[in-house]
Amino acid sequence: MVKARLFGAMVASALVAMIGKGAGAAEVTLTLHHFLGPKAPAQTAFFEPWAKKVEAASKGRIKIEIFPSMALGGKPAELYSQARDGVADIVWTVAGYTPGAFPRAEVFELPGVHRGSAKATTLAIQDLMDRIGADFADTHPILIHTHAGQVIFSVNKPIRALSDLAGLKIRVPSRTGAMLIESWGAQPVSMPVPELPQALSKGTVDATLIPFEVATPLKVPELVKFATIGAEGVRFGTAVFIFTMNKKRYESLPPDLKAVIDQHSGKNIAAEIGQVWDDVEQPGIAALEKAGGQLIRISAEAQKAFDEKAEAVVQRWIAETKAKGIDAEALVKAAREAVARHSH
Repeated sequence: MVKARLFGAMVASALVAMIGKGAGAAEVTLTLHHFLGPKAPAQTAFFEPWAKKVEAASKGRIKIEIFPSMALGGKPAELYSQARDGVADIVWTVAGYTPGAFPRAEVFELPGVHRGSAKATTLAIQDLMDRIGADFADTHPILIHTHAGQVIFSVNKPIRALSDLAGLKIRVPSRTGAMLIESWGAQPVSMPVPELPQALSKGTVDATLIPFEVATPLKVPELVKFATIGAEGVRFGTAVFIFTMNKKRYESLPPDLKAVIDQHSGKNIAAEIGQVWDDVEQPGIAALEKAGGQLIRISAEAQKAFDEKAEAVVQRWIAETKAKGIDAEALVKAAREAVARHSH
């Protein structure tokens, strides 16, 4: 299976190169592989603009071919290994799709660390890359970032208090998300986000944790009646995303083209991309309202019970992560301070 995908990727790269030569185009063609559709905000608001900027900065010497919807084969959980092994040059994926593989980066998923701003948390991640970078040592990270954070989308039941969640089956994006849902007395169900619409429509899950940005292209507002956010816009944790490049492919670039990639990586793009993820939430809220759904904001009093559970999850995460030889307590403290520093 792996060999078949690798062969498919080689064929795709060869075809791209042949087309490029015929048009007198780029010296370097890079494939970018991801799991969402071609109309998803991730592609239209992030990958396509980023690719155009890289191509322009390289004066056309770099060409980036984007392959959405797992077009190069494999499953979403295999994307990181595809970048590591060279099946794709660049991938974008969710850290939580391979639970436990990125233990340091998980700190930014935690409720009570992430508060509700993709920009603030993405900037905070850049501040701590020296502490979490070991998670991605076998690839060349372009940007580690988050979205605006998890919203509780529920099919039939309005969620206004912690007790409303008891016994519900809730789709989770990550290991830390599962911890949170377990603390609520609900049942976590793990699945890649492309499988979510069918799970909601068939009743496999009663609710899901996703941001408004992801809900829109998946048509989740048409499948649920309610969406719940915390008091003052606080979200229920977030997901860490990995936008990364095959290390050998990066190292094979001439110095001036490496510099182009570097200029469009990390701290140089974190504020812009974080803002993109904050901005794309509003169309999702509008889509919910258009579909007749109700947006619920938890009261300040009810939020206290959620915050207590969130802190219990943080302490559980610290205990489990310390067992891996990581100074988890210091990492949580540093992450919270960094998020606060970049928050307004």
